[in-house]
Amino acid sequence: MSKRLNSKHKIDRRLGVNLWGRPKSPLNNRDYRPGQHGQRRTKPTDFGTQLMSKQKLKGYYGNIGEKQFRRLFDEAVRRKGDTGENLVGLLERRLDTVVYRMKFVPTVFAARQIVNHGHVLVNGKRLNIASYQVKDGDVIEIKQKSRELPVIMAAIVSSERDVPDYIEVDHSTFKGKLVRTPALADVPYPVQMEPNLVVEFYSR
Repeated sequence: MSKRLNSKHKIDRRLGVNLWGRPKSPLNNRDYRPGQHGQRRTKPTDFGTQLMSKQKLKGYYGNIGEKQFRRLFDEAVRRKGDTGENLVGLLERRLDTVVYRMKFVPTVFAARQIVNHGHVLVNGKRLNIASYQVKDGDVIEIKQKSRELPVIMAAIVSSERDVPDYIEVDHSTFKGKLVRTPALADVPYPVQMEPNLVVEFYSR
């Protein structure tokens, strides 16, 4: 697992958006970038806009490493259909993303952690690979011994997010499944995502 030494909340200020729509975001108090020149307002270039779109999408899914993100993009290119839509579909099929969408955890970072620590079962078998591509109908569940974890219990009762309609989950049994691969319009992003600009960035 790659190291992520920077505070996840700094991503919000660096990108200038409340990326996860959370009340704890520092952007709610300081809506400018960190650093000595953070309050300067400059118009981004086309390259800067494309780069920012890529950083937003990468950051939203737990600040995925560049190599891993590029592999997902290359896979999206290989598949038939719109590359941007394919990329979003691949990101939404990640095991840590599905666990996050099921509201078993409060953040994508927590989702990666509980997957890596072996708290999640896929079709009855423990799987600790956060980047695993979940298939339609795979049964995702929290391991019996892990169901009393405070972070899981708090996330389930939280009203901060809703479960999207491409996910089915029963919080009473701690089980759920991915019904289908979502389109970009189906994904409940708190901010506007522009995967078409990510495609342009990598196509330069």
